[in-house]
Amino acid sequence: MNRQAKAEGLAPGMRLADARALLPRLAAAEARPAEDRRGLVRLALWCNRFTPCCATDGDNGLLLDIAGCAHLFGGEAAMAAAVETQLAGLGIEAQTGLADTPAAAWALARFGRDGRRFAAPGATLAALAPLPVEALRIASGDARLLRRLGLTTIGAAAALPRAALARRFDRRLQGREGDEAVLHRLDRALGRRPDPVASLPPPPTCLARLAFAEPLADLTGLEAALARLVEDLCAALERAGLGARELRLLFCRVDGAAAGRRVSTARATRDAAHLVRLFAGKIETVDPGFGIDAMALHAVRTEPLAPAQFRLAGDGRGSGDLAPLIDRLQARLGAGSVFRLEPVESHLPERAERRAAPGPDGNPWPARPGLPQRPFRLFDRPEPVEAVAEVPDGPPVLFVWRRLRRRIARAEGPERIEPEWWADGPEDAPRDYYRVEDAEGRRYWLFRAGLYGDGPCRNGPCRNAGGKGPPRWYIHGLYG
Repeated sequence: MNRQAKAEGLAPGMRLADARALLPRLAAAEARPAEDRRGLVRLALWCNRFTPCCATDGDNGLLLDIAGCAHLFGGEAAMAAAVETQLAGLGIEAQTGLADTPAAAWALARFGRDGRRFAAPGATLAALAPLPVEALRIASGDARLLRRLGLTTIGAAAALPRAALARRFDRRLQGREGDEAVLHRLDRALGRRPDPVASLPPPPTCLARLAFAEPLADLTGLEAALARLVEDLCAALERAGLGARELRLLFCRVDGAAAGRRVSTARATRDAAHLVRLFAGKIETVDPGFGIDAMALHAVRTEPLAPAQFRLAGDGRGSGDLAPLIDRLQARLGAGSVFRLEPVESHLPERAERRAAPGPDGNPWPARPGLPQRPFRLFDRPEPVEAVAEVPDGPPVLFVWRRLRRRIARAEGPERIEPEWWADGPEDAPRDYYRVEDAEGRRYWLFRAGLYGDGPCRNGPCRNAGGKGPPRWYIHGLYG
């Protein structure tokens, strides 16, 4: 319901037929709560142009934490006026409330009179005192009881002794949540209890913001704005002793839509030229619509980064740093396309490593003194082969793999790998690995799963060993 409908005497909850009887020219639309909720979330993201900490509040409200941002708009009052003006440009009627706490701002926005919706710093109680007790967002039964006792305003309820207020109301909860208590709500409004705001998305560690006098729609202008944003953000990161690991670039369009692009880095950095290159290909994918009137760059994830001493010769940078290359590959190929391998505590070769995000951190590879070298190429899963050995427990003399017969010239082994006792699966069979070389000089890594005369595996018939049959041969990797 907009202001004009309220001025004509309509009220929420009224029957539609009665409302049209009072106001025949009433415009009504079918309610779509799910779409309204999605629209409110989009509007909260659009409000990132004012502050990075924005959250939805119920079905028809937004919470903006403007701490440290108001000076960018000329003060708190000017910032609130800018919010109302830009929302009005989108066709959205809004009433703003400004206070030290979210609960007090909520009360002033909904119950404050025109010109009295802003509470000066430290004067929250004085601003809330004339408001009705319903502004505390208490249960309707508690509000009716307060009114029957003659306590119609927040100031009258706050003047009561705390012990009497708690004794009268907090014991009446009878299974309701504790934050519905009158005293609890009052303390949250006055800042005596914490009232955190879960922002959407979470607030960044560092940010840079740029608003334009005229909307931008050309790629050249957006690239110039990006370069300035990156320089400002890197300067803020340097002052804080931090480096960026994940960045989010937000584009705010004049029609109220918002678009975002993300990049991540292999390690913490504040190299402005490098970060601009990472975003270069992503700006081209942004649809500016009728123009972009604001941009913001958020450092979503940061890590401590100490100043580095570069070389005096050359370009001043290290020559063996792979992090910039990894970042460019990720920006071009997409998230998850670049990875590294890190060790896992497992005797089975196919389980002894796993994919991990690229970066300097990770588990160190264990030393293997005295153990044979692993193949350069390890198959994800061993492939079965047909092998012939001179003696049952000896190395193979020839094997057939992928329909080609290969005669073995030299063999080394075996290397026994026992199954993991805690695992219960088809790999539950001892393996004898051999490093073999065929007549043409190609080297392979073969193993025999199971033992002759060993019978079934400990936890039942083994697929690799063929149950009670003879052991099976597999190829697990290539040396070159």
